[in-house]
Amino acid sequence: MVKTINSITPVVSVIIPCYNHGKYLAKAIQSVYSQTYQFFELIVVDDGSVDNTKTVCINYPKVKYVYQENAGLSAARNTGIKHAKGDYLVFLDADDWLLKDALKNNLEFLNTDVNAAFVTGGYELYYEPEDKTWTIQKEIADNHYCKLLEGNFIGMHATVMYRSWVFEKFAYNVTLSYCEDYDMYLQITRFFPIIHHTKLIAVYRKHGQNMSANYVEMMKSALLALSFQKKNLKNKDEKKSYKKGVNYWKTYYSEKIYEDFVGKLYAGEVKFDKNELKILKSNNKSLYKKFINQPFEGYEGKRKDFKNRIIGILRKIYYKIKNKPEIPNAGNINLGDLNRTKPFSVNFGYDRGGPIDRYYIENFLNESSSLIKGRVLEIGDNAYTLKFGGDKLTKSDIFNVNDSNEATFIGDLSDAPNLPSNSFNCIILTQTLHLIYDYQAAIKTCNRVLKSGGTLLLTVPGISHIAQDEWGKYWLWSFTDTSMQKIIQEHFSEDKILIKTYGNVLVASAFLYGMGLPEIKKEQMDSHDPHYQVIIAVSATK
Repeated sequence: MVKTINSITPVVSVIIPCYNHGKYLAKAIQSVYSQTYQFFELIVVDDGSVDNTKTVCINYPKVKYVYQENAGLSAARNTGIKHAKGDYLVFLDADDWLLKDALKNNLEFLNTDVNAAFVTGGYELYYEPEDKTWTIQKEIADNHYCKLLEGNFIGMHATVMYRSWVFEKFAYNVTLSYCEDYDMYLQITRFFPIIHHTKLIAVYRKHGQNMSANYVEMMKSALLALSFQKKNLKNKDEKKSYKKGVNYWKTYYSEKIYEDFVGKLYAGEVKFDKNELKILKSNNKSLYKKFINQPFEGYEGKRKDFKNRIIGILRKIYYKIKNKPEIPNAGNINLGDLNRTKPFSVNFGYDRGGPIDRYYIENFLNESSSLIKGRVLEIGDNAYTLKFGGDKLTKSDIFNVNDSNEATFIGDLSDAPNLPSNSFNCIILTQTLHLIYDYQAAIKTCNRVLKSGGTLLLTVPGISHIAQDEWGKYWLWSFTDTSMQKIIQEHFSEDKILIKTYGNVLVASAFLYGMGLPEIKKEQMDSHDPHYQVIIAVSATK
């Protein structure tokens, strides 16, 4: 039976477990109070804190404060569940916060599928020491269980909104000190569908004291949570995903340990955790060798002398950089990590924080959002229609090659007599034209079905590697702004066509290497050189 507080409007129970994070707690609480969706209850579970956690809660009379002896994060969440009365549950860590439309957006997505056990979205990663923020938006359309076996694409627990009935069937594993949320996702998606979107829901604060900074324990717990699923694997695809997941977690945390070690070296530290060294050596021998061959290897001097040595080296590097020409002479280019013939990722950066090209696609659609209105047809799915159309929409249609995602029209865009003529105010066609052999016929179809004054919003790849999944065999074309101008003006008036290119040599190289969006600075992403076209975007009005 569904639990409810309000018989008319569903209530969301927001549960904040807190252990000695009182200094962050007020911001987390305030972010809940600031929600545009106001039908919620807020529960703070104090997991045996000895700081000012209780005092902070007293300042918010509507907060339901629950104290328990320290029992760990899983137990605190289970306690919160016992006290919750809402139809939906959200778990917010005390050092993070929700964005103002978090509850509203997740509820809207959950309402699209009554069978979905939970919904999850994108988030912002805020690195407190440097006051920098990155956007993490991973597009995972389906096969969520296998994708979670391969790694935790959800990333942040506060982006998840559960239906309350989930916790009549599942509970957080109190034997796990870490990755208990990942374990929960795997348990649920094994048996129930979920929804994943890319709207931003919450902010994940990284401050140096996060539990996730304990790389050895995080890796052990992630692998343990994964191992719990071994008995549930039903086919070759799931077993393949499981193996990929084991390799992913070992590689991921080995890289984290290596980066941490190098950072410590440059900070003047000479002592390193033996367990981390052991993990690095057993899981990634190349990184282990790279680390032990650092120029500081075997140095047994005093800490002060060690620091002086580091300072001396850094000074030499500084003067070398200061006096070297803007463009290195031939033969003097340092390729560093790019000195390899294989990419870092073959998944367009999905496994490294999200694809670089999606940043440009979404920027283009955001700039064109005033045109996404009325009746809108989107090819593939309607995620962008809903994201950028909002309340300007009267109807959202989906055109796809099959009915796997509730398409309203099915067929081949180059030959689609079932699409009604003069019917749509806007068509969104992103990253699809290169898969269509007769792309001129597809553009002709778009022109035919648009209303007079309607607009085609189109993006195509320029510089890109070829997909290594099932779409690779359909990958036929790459384009330029000049080729798109000639293609589009065959069907649209030249004065009604706007073309914009995105990218530069750095971004193009990073994209080819499979780097993820968080690995490139925003100012680098926003510098555009038309000679290095990663994405070509077209707006064509009928």
